[in-house]
Amino acid sequence: MVFSIVSDLIFKLGYGGRVWNDVAFYTLAGGIVGALIAALPGFVDLAGLTNPKAKTIAIWHMVVNLLAVALYCVNFWLRMHRAPGDNLPIILSVIGVVLITISGWLGGEMVMCAESP
Repeated sequence: MVFSIVSDLIFKLGYGGRVWNDVAFYTLAGGIVGALIAALPGFVDLAGLTNPKAKTIAIWHMVVNLLAVALYCVNFWLRMHRAPGDNLPIILSVIGVVLITISGWLGGEMVMCAESP
């Protein structure tokens, strides 16, 4: 997902041509698939948590991740139906990166909470 926005910026700034628009599209698709696959063991881990604070953080982690994936799915759909270089998909990518950054922070907090007695 992060490389998708890097590819968008390369395309938008005029370096390398239209191929970077295609790279952004396909890396976004791969990121969506990877995120959905990662959700399966994440849900198994969530179900096994016993610490109430860690479980609450894990639920927020899951919600933010699912929101990011939904946003990236909308982004992917827009890329199929809009002209290359449109700004809305790039804006959605930026918002998505912010969401997965927040989710990563929550994941770290969850691990720290789950490890403490």
